[in-house]
Amino acid sequence: MGESNGRRSALVTGAASGIGRVTALHFGAGGTSVCCFDRDGSGAEATAASIRDAGGEACWLAGDVSDEVDAKSAVSTALGEFGRLDVLANVAGIGHFSNTAEESVEDWTRVLGVNLTGTFLMAREALPALEEVGGAIVNVASVAGLTAHPYAAAYGASKGGVVMFTKTLALEYAPRGVRVNAICPSGVITPIAAQFSAPEGAEESLLMRIIPPTGRLIDAEEIAAAIDFLSSPAMPNMTGAVLVVDGGVTL
Repeated sequence: MGESNGRRSALVTGAASGIGRVTALHFGAGGTSVCCFDRDGSGAEATAASIRDAGGEACWLAGDVSDEVDAKSAVSTALGEFGRLDVLANVAGIGHFSNTAEESVEDWTRVLGVNLTGTFLMAREALPALEEVGGAIVNVASVAGLTAHPYAAAYGASKGGVVMFTKTLALEYAPRGVRVNAICPSGVITPIAAQFSAPEGAEESLLMRIIPPTGRLIDAEEIAAAIDFLSSPAMPNMTGAVLVVDGGVTL
């Protein structure tokens, strides 16, 4: 394990782009050392370089959150570089729209593997280090894990699982000093949005249910700020929370 420099450190998954990249940059700008983890190694490296260029401390590695070996490596890398781990931000995620009767087993399994199993694996590997420092986990779920969204059976099932996993872990680890919270955004302006194209024959009135009353998508920086808030040591009694940032979709 590396020598701790006294800074808080965070491990951010999905750090190559979208919410993950913005979250990593947000942490770095606030003085937190950041380990950037993504299957897109060049993207993760670029995020880490941006943090260092701005005067922060960062490392990176490529890997798949749904792979047990890669999850172990990510935590080991963060500890090796920074000597401690204070925050795990589980941001990595994938999804798509599909008519459920046409959903392939391969696509279903991959979505649950990244979004749910990946969240579990990362948390499992990070928990011992987080327990040492009274750290925090923030899982990025979705409003699709709280209310029904059409043509998103795999995505909704995975994010609903993340919500309940968050609550279960928060209760289990409350006596051990580790806080676990989740954030549930609606549509965020990120590259993943391009994965959600309407399937053939989709009912427009059903798709419109996911449009927020505000009429606009959410900026990724707003979600990064919420992740920072949920993980902050200034909120020692906030655990098991499911913070909804959705522009009113679930009202």
